[in-house]
Amino acid sequence: MDCIFCKIVAGEAPARIVYRDDLVTAFHDLRPAAPVHILIVPNRHVATLNDLTPADETWSGHLLETARRLAAEQGLTGYRLVLNVGAEGGQSVFHLHLHLVGGRRLQSHLGLA
Repeated sequence: MDCIFCKIVAGEAPARIVYRDDLVTAFHDLRPAAPVHILIVPNRHVATLNDLTPADETWSGHLLETARRLAAEQGLTGYRLVLNVGAEGGQSVFHLHLHLVGGRRLQSHLGLA
């Protein structure tokens, strides 16, 4: 598989990792849209949100809890979580990932690609 996020999870590609456990890995985005821009990915390859099954509820909930915890650790009192789904939804890496974005006042509209 030629998935950059799978390679990051496996330690085969460089990344500034901020958190890792058995279910998820979080690392800084290479092209940040704000002072804090962390990507949170499942350690297991799942291409898009549309590929989830009921068996994925535990780790997918953990993805959100990890985002909440990382936002608190970063001192964010307000932040945005973005999950792009499919090419038409702006997804460019087809490994499900959640963007945690903050550290400045964000516009009220979605401007992330």
